[in-house]
Amino acid sequence: MNEFANISRIRSGLQSGEYSATEWIDECLKRSSTLNENLNAFLSNGNDLALAAAARIDQKIANNETLGPLAGVTVALKDNLVTSGQVTTAGSRILENWTPVYDAHVVQKLAQADAIFVGKTNLDEFAMGSSTENSAFGPSRNPWNTQCIPGGSSGGSAVAVAAGMACVSLGSDTGGSIRQPASLCGVLGLKPTWGRVSRYGLIAFASSLDQVGPFGRCAEDLALTLEVIAGHDSRDSTCAQQPTPNYSRSLNAGVKGLKIGLPKEYFGKGLDPEVGSAVQTAVSELEVAGASIVEVSLPHSEHCLAAYYLIAPAEASSNLSRFDGVRFGLREDGDKIHDMYKNTRGTGFGPEVVRRIMLGTYALSSGYYDAYYGTAQRVRTLIRQDFESAYEQCDILACPTSPITAPRLGEKSGDPLAMYLMDIYTISANLAGIPAISMPCGLSSSKLPIGLQLMGPWFQEEQLLQVAHAYEQRTDWHQRRPEVACD
Repeated sequence: MNEFANISRIRSGLQSGEYSATEWIDECLKRSSTLNENLNAFLSNGNDLALAAAARIDQKIANNETLGPLAGVTVALKDNLVTSGQVTTAGSRILENWTPVYDAHVVQKLAQADAIFVGKTNLDEFAMGSSTENSAFGPSRNPWNTQCIPGGSSGGSAVAVAAGMACVSLGSDTGGSIRQPASLCGVLGLKPTWGRVSRYGLIAFASSLDQVGPFGRCAEDLALTLEVIAGHDSRDSTCAQQPTPNYSRSLNAGVKGLKIGLPKEYFGKGLDPEVGSAVQTAVSELEVAGASIVEVSLPHSEHCLAAYYLIAPAEASSNLSRFDGVRFGLREDGDKIHDMYKNTRGTGFGPEVVRRIMLGTYALSSGYYDAYYGTAQRVRTLIRQDFESAYEQCDILACPTSPITAPRLGEKSGDPLAMYLMDIYTISANLAGIPAISMPCGLSSSKLPIGLQLMGPWFQEEQLLQVAHAYEQRTDWHQRRPEVACD
């Protein structure tokens, strides 16, 4: 059985008796253990639980019971999705030994679909970063070049899929944290519409921006996974009461007659020429397939980064106030309660988290709230209106996912602003709440992946997946594999 098999292939192999779920999972776990020594994609494994889940699937097959839609599919979970009985760290020392007593909604849904969890993946601490270098447990490494970053904050989840350590994985996307690592690691990553997938059980960073979504190696795998995890959840008051389409059955709709908009602001200064050329070539393929191309404008794009880095830290400063040494997680005692707070948070939080808490607290402080946070929210409204106007001229938007390919480890970690600029093309989708997908569309001269980003109107994930699938029928970039995963 090929470790890069897709969901349909895994299911058919199980149902035909080609192999048992236990045999399949045993091989997957051995492979992951070997690769993880170098890649550091997983912070913890779920070997015992995975083998127990595989045994239950084998018993279902023996009893002629109906299998779930993801039966036998190996799934890696970003370690900010709480899992009952398993340590969940959010990449932080402050939660290093915390074991939740409940499962996130998406974890419950995947388990009900007979998916098999193979481990919790590495991330920038509390999902704050674009490289996974901010993890308290060391950086993950890009399987295309282990001297390079995998992107972030969901870097471990992207690496797990790119290296064949899991068929699909889940990440969270606050400003590009699914799409950007997907681009840098040469896999597909989908950020659904804000509210399409429940955030219950996701350790919050910035609640009005966070969204859970899948990584995969083809559009069909993303579609099948989204069918399972999407849908209303009464425990999340922001989860939309929208019906979940059958994404996988409509994949073959094609792109004939579709209007694809190219936002001119996303093809200017700062874009690596190799990235720009690969994206333009990919758009030309879609045009040959029947789509028409129009230029559009998103005039407030230049303000996205500033608005995001006021809104996200402000919400983070509120969300992370619960990590105080009193209720759960790390506790460092002091002579007085304020000493205990200071010692706990000073020991438990890394420098990037501290930086964002301080920035967010300042932006929300008396006398500055309207000047900073309030103004950023008004700019956010203008950004949303830009997208509304653009979708009057086209069906979806196409642009680069990241302005550059994967930098080397440490290359940008000493310059927070340079790292923040890596998300310049992804942040706008979070501010507007729209769905967006990244898919591989080329390799640079240094053999590093390049990603094409598609952004659609609210709740139009179905159309994005159709376009991604149509592109896959004309190219083989999604089938390219890093050498380290093929040794």
